[in-house]
Amino acid sequence: MSRVVAIVQARMSSARLPGKVLMDIAGMSMLARSVRRLSRAKSLSEVVVATTIEKSDDPIVEQCEINGWKCFRGSQEDVLDRYHSAATLFKADSVVRITSDCPMIDPGMVDAVLDEFFTWEGDVDYLSNMIPRRTYPRGLDTEVFTYGALDLAWEQDTDPSLREHVTQYILRHPEIFRIRGIMNDIDYSSMRWTVDTPEDLRFARTVLENFQNDQFTWKEIVEFLQARPEILEINKEIRQKVLPS
Repeated sequence: MSRVVAIVQARMSSARLPGKVLMDIAGMSMLARSVRRLSRAKSLSEVVVATTIEKSDDPIVEQCEINGWKCFRGSQEDVLDRYHSAATLFKADSVVRITSDCPMIDPGMVDAVLDEFFTWEGDVDYLSNMIPRRTYPRGLDTEVFTYGALDLAWEQDTDPSLREHVTQYILRHPEIFRIRGIMNDIDYSSMRWTVDTPEDLRFARTVLENFQNDQFTWKEIVEFLQARPEILEINKEIRQKVLPS
């Protein structure tokens, strides 16, 4: 049976909101929310937190030890190498890439992406819910790729600015990799659920404080925000950092 390992990248040295991954959101750190929600995805064999060897990331390792989460430490800047090393160590056949600043990541969404990926098994190297264009809220981003595709990208990608973003080499070489995506019928891409700034943090806290447990689905958040559109104003003006061209 195929071994599917979700790797959650996490570090304390965020440029716009340092230490954000361990900041409290409605009684739980952002990292804890991300890992616990992700762990409920039925299709995953393992969830691993991949942080860096920097001393500043020791608190992430400590939280992993306290919660019994698998943890891997690797390069701070070469995140592609960090993923490749973690995937190799944990014997992944397929890898799910998740970032730790997505406290509303949805296990059902992860299962849906993986279900589509395995529908095309043998005829796909990479699949995500962000292509051919984004239709889901930013913060539900789920990428899945074969270990073989990761290994080839790790071997061939010589651009440090791309290696920091793990999958950019794959996405920029459709002549090498078989790439597919899934889209939603309704475009919710204007919604920003990821946490990268103080405004994003205030938005996430406002949303999550309105749910009594952590079992909600992404569609329930959409319904809540449609009923309370003023909450969307909190981080409406925040722009995502631009990837290297």
